[in-house]
Amino acid sequence: MRIFVLLTLGLAAALLARPAARPPAPDPAFRTEQLRYPRVREAYAQYQEAVRARLRRQQIAPERLELFVRAFKMERRVEVWGRNQDGGPFILLRTFALAGVSGRLGPKRRAGDRQIPEGFYTINRFNPNSEFLLSLGLDYPNAADQQHTPSGLDPGDNIFVHGSHETIGCLPITDAGIQELYVLAVEARAAGQRNIPVHIFPFGLTANQLARRQQSPHYAFWQELAPAYAYFETHRTLPTVIVATNGAYVAR
Repeated sequence: MRIFVLLTLGLAAALLARPAARPPAPDPAFRTEQLRYPRVREAYAQYQEAVRARLRRQQIAPERLELFVRAFKMERRVEVWGRNQDGGPFILLRTFALAGVSGRLGPKRRAGDRQIPEGFYTINRFNPNSEFLLSLGLDYPNAADQQHTPSGLDPGDNIFVHGSHETIGCLPITDAGIQELYVLAVEARAAGQRNIPVHIFPFGLTANQLARRQQSPHYAFWQELAPAYAYFETHRTLPTVIVATNGAYVAR
């Protein structure tokens, strides 16, 4: 399994680490705790069988499920990828339409800018009583975001993947979409995946797409994101991404 931790590497702070040698310890009690909440029980009633059938078709065991989420702002889609924890390539399980967007292309740099973040994050909390039905919280602001926030300004927080069509900087995927994703995420967490990686891109960072945007003020930043995008496109596994002391992302 790929475990995401914060560590020191020379002069760089690591944001994402490579897979651990041992499989994670299962945590079925997490599922039991989540099922105490009516909205989670309803999501399971609606989607548990469909989720398990989808995993079986891809030969992924629910008790060994590992997830990865990738979002594209311009294309307005959120992809959910899965595999067994013992490695191998990720397989596309589901694509949800991004039901609403706010702000423009480019990263989030301060509270109130309405921007959806761009960069490398993890789902680090589950909200079964969200204002938007259910929600999965991201660890924004990460080390890179904090480095790039102008001095004296608040970078903001509370960025979620959630239900509904409404957003001010979050990733809404409709109520039906978040119910299905929430079930997948709870299953992965119960299988031992403590942090689910989420990569958010402005668009598919191909050479052609970047070449069209060389005049953008965000061009240099998007070039930092591009190697991690390309690595996953080639290998269907996740690279190591570190945050250098200047706040730049470096994929390895």
